[in-house]
Amino acid sequence: MDRLGSPLVVDPPQGVADEDSGAPGRRARLTELARAHRRWLVAVLLVAALLVVGTYALTRGPETPPITATDVDKAVQDGIAKAQEEAAKAPPDAAAAYQVALPSLVTIATRLTNSSGPQRGTGAGVVVSADGSVLTALHVVDGATSIEVTFSDGSSSPAGVKEKDKATDIAVLAPQRLPQVVVPAVLGGGAQVGDPVFALGHPLGLNGSLSAGVVSALDRKIRVNDSQTLEGLIQFDAAVNPGNSGGPLLDKGGQVIGIVTGLANPSEQNFFVGIGFAVPIATAGGVAGSPPQ
Repeated sequence: MDRLGSPLVVDPPQGVADEDSGAPGRRARLTELARAHRRWLVAVLLVAALLVVGTYALTRGPETPPITATDVDKAVQDGIAKAQEEAAKAPPDAAAAYQVALPSLVTIATRLTNSSGPQRGTGAGVVVSADGSVLTALHVVDGATSIEVTFSDGSSSPAGVKEKDKATDIAVLAPQRLPQVVVPAVLGGGAQVGDPVFALGHPLGLNGSLSAGVVSALDRKIRVNDSQTLEGLIQFDAAVNPGNSGGPLLDKGGQVIGIVTGLANPSEQNFFVGIGFAVPIATAGGVAGSPPQ
């Protein structure tokens, strides 16, 4: 009875009984730990700041001075010099046009018989499509009993007239055999008076010859004979002679802008007198079925 009615006294765990008496010492230790933590954090931040500053100092470039008029003038002169250097490296217009168009050039050899007996003729033409179709002047092949075309790689083939238009003096030839690689010419656009132009053909039997000039006039009309007049022609002053007929008239990029059809001939002699004529490619290409330029 006495045990149940008496207050109970529970002994605290060892070390807890002295908690109150040891409180000042514990607080002192916690304070010291907090101070140490702050000192460590400050040191880390200081090192990080030093690293950032050091990295910036090592990687930043020198101070850029203000741009002066002299700097601008030098930059302009350097740009001009570089442009002139690049222009000097580029091939001249004539050379560039020749290299582009030569693989498409063909030689046309014809045979015919008339009252004077067997006749041979030569002219030029240009491949204008992947099927090997050759654009030329109609008068080069008109009336021929046989036509042979020779491609730029030296291979030859008989050919026939696929299309023709007497009003424009244009014919399209279809070779029976094609070279291993067919290189159609690029058909250009319209010409303007003063534009540089190049006639490519076989004047006087000199194969693959190039002559240079400019467009002298547009929309010219010439009388071919008593019964035919050609209209809408390009007049140019590049030298052309027998063997140029049917060949391409090129712009400076080597694109075909016309088909050479003839030359002014007041002396009735077959040599160049300073004026040539070409059928515009928009007209000639239409005979071959090309879209209008």
